[in-house]
Amino acid sequence: MKLIIGGYAQGKLSAALCACEGRKTVVWEGEFKQEDYEEDTVLIINRLHVWVRKCLEEERNPEMELKAVLDAHPNCIIICDEIGNGIVPMEPFEREYRERTGRILIMLANLAEEVERITCGLKQKLK
Repeated sequence: MKLIIGGYAQGKLSAALCACEGRKTVVWEGEFKQEDYEEDTVLIINRLHVWVRKCLEEERNPEMELKAVLDAHPNCIIICDEIGNGIVPMEPFEREYRERTGRILIMLANLAEEVERITCGLKQKLK
């Protein structure tokens, strides 16, 4: 699994697609689907933070659901905006959302073979 993080509109998806050039790719946009793909297909999960928010709003467990996806697609690429840098929100839900997303990213970074941060379209290899 590969994890790509960075700010909004910094070129994360473009970097992931370039890394998969010549290979069949499927992109999930802020959602998880129950679909099977050919072995050589690269799954890109874009906007993970959007999916985490939806899980929390629906009182689901994003950590458990993500584990199931990783078990089914161990070679996927996960893309997430960095959302924890800035002012701490007043609303309890917003604080929980940022905290849980951050902890999920820590878990993913530990599991990932590669971790990259993309800023201004430039890659910075973290792991």
